[in-house]
Amino acid sequence: MAGQIRTNIGKVIVGKEELIDKLFIALVTAGHVLLEDVPGTGKTLLAKSLAKSVDCTFKRVQFTPDLLPSDLSGIYYFNQKVSEFEFRPGPLFTHILLADEINRATPRTQSSLLECMEERQMSIDGVTHHLENPFLVIATQNPLEQQGTFPLPEAQLDRFLFKLSMGYPSPEESVHILKRFKEEQPLEQLEAAASIQALLKARETAAKVHVSDDVLKYIIDLAEQTRKDESVASGVSPRGCQALLKAAQVQAILKGRDFVTPDDIKYLASHTWAHRILLKGTLRTRGGAGAAGAVIERILQEVQVPTEESVSP
Repeated sequence: MAGQIRTNIGKVIVGKEELIDKLFIALVTAGHVLLEDVPGTGKTLLAKSLAKSVDCTFKRVQFTPDLLPSDLSGIYYFNQKVSEFEFRPGPLFTHILLADEINRATPRTQSSLLECMEERQMSIDGVTHHLENPFLVIATQNPLEQQGTFPLPEAQLDRFLFKLSMGYPSPEESVHILKRFKEEQPLEQLEAAASIQALLKARETAAKVHVSDDVLKYIIDLAEQTRKDESVASGVSPRGCQALLKAAQVQAILKGRDFVTPDDIKYLASHTWAHRILLKGTLRTRGGAGAAGAVIERILQEVQVPTEESVSP
């Protein structure tokens, strides 16, 4: 199924196969994705293509300083025809939500996403409303513009499975993009390559992927090292350990295996953990987005890796 989705999205998006695979991992693990990149790199187009490929509903919200929590969740309004209060759902009631420039909204609005991202539900006027299944938030932010923005707090960053970047296409890919979009809009002709039922079935399959005790200990050893590292003020949380484990189970399936290897952990660790750790002082301010990733990569070199014989079923 992952190959079908990758090929289908490839009819619109040129390249970016690894990025598409990580979005698939997020869907299967019920995670969320933070896309940090400059405007015009295709973030919205990618999100729409993913929604169409898995036959999911899609909504986009432009986050601004005047956006209110009720603009996302919806409101109760008085219906004069029936003389009753009725609920009018907001854009959060969808399968895939694109939160565009999420860091432009106020902390109050940002925090309104915490419950729905973690528990897939929202409490409005004392009533709990369950969200769609699957439910995926793809949030974007521009790393270059800081004026008029509100940085996401650590508690919210910890709810994103991955922090990814689209990146610029190569010169050859750029030419291909110009040719593809010169006369038509491929997104309009895109059809579903998988169903929601197949996606939910993939979740059940991923949960059964074997993970040896040595691999589990390897994840914990890595997390413990982030908490002890001299350059880290706050290390990886237990939620971060669970996120890496679930992502690695899906990665194993993508590689045609029914068990997780240390290579799966190494491949996903930086994307899953770099945004979850808080660096100390000058390292945080001077190092930029890549500093945390460099710390994770160094820790991967320092922690002992389990042997191949100990990880297979």
